[in-house]
This record gives sequence, structure tokens and C-alpha cells, in this order.
Amino acid sequence: MLYFLAFCLLLAVVLTVAAWRRPDHRRRALRMGAGLLAVAGLWLAAYPPVRTQQHPATQAAILLTDSYSADTLRYLLRRLGPGTPVWRYAAAAPDTPTLGSVSALRQRLPQLRAVHVVGQGLPATDVPALHGLRVVSHSVPLTPAFHAAAWPRQPELGQPWTIEGYYQGQAGEPAWVSLVAAGTSRDSVQLPTGRGSFRLRFTPKTTGRAVYTLVARQDGRRRAQEPVPLEVRPTRPVRVLLLAAAPSFEVRFLKNYLASQQHAVALRTGLSRGLTQTEFLNFPTPPDLTRVTSSLLTRVEVVITDAASLAALSSSEAATLAQAVRSGACGMLLVADAPTLPRSLPGGTGPFQLQPRPAAATASPQLLAWPEAPARLATLLPATLRATTATRALITTPQQQPVAATRRVGLGQVVVTTATETFPWLLQGQQQAYGAYWSRLLTAVVPASPLASSIQLATSWPRVHTPVLVRVTGSSTPALRLRAAAQQAPVPVALRQDEHVPEWASAPYWPATSGWHEAQAGAARDWFYVFAPTHWRGLAQQEWQRQLALLPPPAPQQSIAAATVTTHTAWPRWWGYLLFLVCAGLLWVEEKL
Repeated sequence: MLYFLAFCLLLAVVLTVAAWRRPDHRRRALRMGAGLLAVAGLWLAAYPPVRTQQHPATQAAILLTDSYSADTLRYLLRRLGPGTPVWRYAAAAPDTPTLGSVSALRQRLPQLRAVHVVGQGLPATDVPALHGLRVVSHSVPLTPAFHAAAWPRQPELGQPWTIEGYYQGQAGEPAWVSLVAAGTSRDSVQLPTGRGSFRLRFTPKTTGRAVYTLVARQDGRRRAQEPVPLEVRPTRPVRVLLLAAAPSFEVRFLKNYLASQQHAVALRTGLSRGLTQTEFLNFPTPPDLTRVTSSLLTRVEVVITDAASLAALSSSEAATLAQAVRSGACGMLLVADAPTLPRSLPGGTGPFQLQPRPAAATASPQLLAWPEAPARLATLLPATLRATTATRALITTPQQQPVAATRRVGLGQVVVTTATETFPWLLQGQQQAYGAYWSRLLTAVVPASPLASSIQLATSWPRVHTPVLVRVTGSSTPALRLRAAAQQAPVPVALRQDEHVPEWASAPYWPATSGWHEAQAGAARDWFYVFAPTHWRGLAQQEWQRQLALLPPPAPQQSIAAATVTTHTAWPRWWGYLLFLVCAGLLWVEEKL
């Protein structure tokens, strides 16, 4: 400022001396005045005068979010007054100051009592920062848009995968909701009224990370489109012990199917009294199958047996099997191919009660049903199970009669099924139905894997520039390393141990870009997807409204003395530029005269 002041004073002296020493003395005063005014114009352009005003402090503010209505903003300014402060949340705007954090409102406006949120709304994570304020939301429901969606984020390869949700489009116009994977539409459903719930299915064919697309069309036009990220993981190999009283096609086909799915299978088949045959598939070091011992059961996770094999176990073998199930070391699956259940069934036979079917009914195949079951899947059923409160049905008939049910015994699971012949499905070319049936039974009976270090995302819908809570379980590392897929260098984030669950440690993370992100803590590693602000806007708006409804009303405020706020407003700089140009032009014109 001092250098510029010296320059202006020197310029004023030079122009004044030049005008005074000019040989032509006409219009000397005009020339001297124009020179001084030109210098004054330069000074006003660089340092315009500042006007100081005092006015009452406001107790309301307007916060603009995405998709806000300009008409709503003008209405609020007329009602609240033109001096009401207006802020733009997160997004930079040339004509509106930007607010990066809702918590900064209280610091900038100490007497703030009400906040008017215009547009789509704030992230749900920012709602707690508004505690104690009266929050008024001015938003219009987004239409068309997806307002709900849920799907497994980490499905297993070959397992049926389902996405469910709710679409709200133009009323009265039929809508088609479809799932696009690998550039091809995999499943679709029509909503006759243009809105409603939908459910789409697809079976992933390859492992790895993928981003499917959920598309809604009305009147032949694409109305809404959202990304559906998921990470398809390989099928977890299971160690299975098969006990068969005699050779059968059912055991043969089941053994081959399990081995083809990379499961480890140990088979013991009875040939005659005291004579058995053993077979091992995918077992690097085969165990001893002569007797059912605790060392054998520690090497398997599931025991599949028929009624005769279970009844033939000695009392010590049956007790060892029951103890292994109760401790959670393995689960048990019994194929009920006899009129009665063996008494050595772990947990007792009371919860599982067989109901024989009439002879005429057993001659015709009976349809089976369960969630995600293939259509028209039928098999011969000699009996069904009686529905009890102690068991949970896994597979039923269309009349809701249980065909397979499970019961918890200690830390393990016991499953009983009355479907004794499922191999005809493979002979009929129904490989997918066969796999879905046995996958449902094995999933229910396989014990949980031992607790190891893992990484989970506690935030359901992570978004850019919003806090994401990452939780680490069973890891001793003090820091978590996170990076976006497009970045090379990870970002270290300190972990904080949970005060209630010592095995948990969490860390907040603010992603700067959308897409896949990798989290690593020691040996544990996981991927999660961060959505852009334009993704799933209908769902984000609903979450904002839901969290806002849970916000407690502000406490009655005591009357406070009227306060004033001093503002400093600078004069427009164009006045100085205009004065300089007019005076400089006058000097040039006078020189030419």
C-alpha cells in the first residue's frame, strides 16, 4: 500500500508540474484538475472506500443444497428479509459463500436459532450438528428416482443374487426396471402404475469387483439410472464327511458335485457287515475314517449322514459327534430316509417329528419352495416334518409343510431333510436347481468361521466429502490405510478402540473421489464403493428426511438482549476505473486541441 501511495503522489506531482510548465497557458487549471482526478481514480480503483453499517443480528439462515429452487429462495428472502445470510453447502458458487461444515454455522452466527434448508437436503451424518436449532426443510420429492434399494455387497460365486427396492416415477405411466450387468440386461420387471416395489435376480458368473446398473424406463425413455457395486467372492470350500450305510446314486452324485465345487469330501460307505469303503476328494492328507473321533471331527465342518449310518454309531461315537456339534466345531445334516429318526441325533428327536405321507401321494413328485428357489422343482417325498417352534423351516411344500428344517444345538446347527432322492435333477439337466438346493442346506449347517481380523464399513451409503466410518475387528495394528483405486499412495488413518467392544477399532474417513476404495489393516484387506453426489439422490433425500424427523425439537430459548452486527461494504471499484478513464481521455483530447 505504501509503494502504491508513493507512486500515486509521484504521478500527481509529475502531471501537475507538466501542466504548469506547458508553454500554452490556456486551460492550465483544467489540465491540472484532470491529472489530479486521474490519479485519484487509480487510488479509488485499488483501495475503494469502505462503508460501515450496523444492523440487528439475524437469528435465521438459508442453506442451499443440490437441486434447490430459485423461486423458493426468493420467497424466503422476501419473508425473512434481504439481509438473511445465504450459504451454499459443499458446492462452490461464484455468487454465494460456500459452507463446508454445518458446525461452522454456529461459529459464524452465534445467535442463530433457525436454519432453512433448500433443495435435496443435507447428508444424514450432518444432522446431529443441527441439534438445538429449528430446522425447516424446503424440498420437493425427487421424481422419477429410486427411493429404496438393498442388495448383498459381497455375494459368493454361483449363488443367486437379488436386489430389491422401490421406484417412484410418473404416475399412470408403466415403468420397466431392469438390471444391466456386463453391458447386457439380466432381469427386468414392469411396474404398471409407474411406481412400486421391484425385485431382480441374477447369478454372477465371475469373481471380482463389478458395478452393475439399475435402470428405470418410462415411455421408451431412460428416467433413472443408478450404480450397483458388488464384489463377487469365490465360494468358500467346505470340508464334508459323508457317511452312507450303502452305495447309492444319491451319495455318488452328491460326492461328485461337492468335489466339483472345490469342497473337500471324505466318504465312508458301508458294503457289508464290518466292511466299509473310503474315498477322499480334494483332501491333501486324508483322515482316518475307521471311527468317528474328536480328531476326525476337528478336520471337517459338516457331517452328512443317513439314518442307518447315524443309528449304527456306537454310544461313544454318538457322544463325540453330539459334543462336536454343541461346541460349534461342525454341523450335522441328516437325510431322513427311514420311518423314524435315530435317537442318537444331536439335540434329540423331539424338535424334529416326521409326518409320513399317504402312499398315493408318495408316488408323485412334490413341488419344493424356498426363497430364490427355481420354478417347478419337484421330488419324491416319503414324509415331511411337523412345524414346531424349536425348528426353522428351510424348504417347504407349497402347502407350507416343512421338508427341511434346522435347529440350533449349542453353538452348532442340526439340519434334517426328508428329500432322499435329488440326483434325478442332474439327470434331467437341472444342475442349477440341484446346486441351489444343496447350497441352501450347507449354508444353514456350516459353522461360522473362526474370528479373524476383518474390515467392515459401518456407513451404509458412503458418499464423497461425507464421513465414512470404517471398523476393524481383531487387528492389533494402530493405523488403517485407505486409498482410492485410481491412487497409488494410501492415506494412513489412526484407529480408535471401541470402549464397549475391545475387539473393535474404528476410524472416520472423508473420501475425496467416487469409485472403489481399498482399506487395509495389517493382514486384513477389503474394498468398498463410494458414491458420487449425483448417485441415489432419492434415497439420500429420504434418509435426510428420516434423520430430520428424529431430531429433537429445540428447547425454549430465553429472551436475549438485542445485538447488532457491524458490516463493512466497499464501494464498487468501477467508479475508480471510470474516473481514471474519463480524466485520461480529457487530457488526451485537450492535448490534441
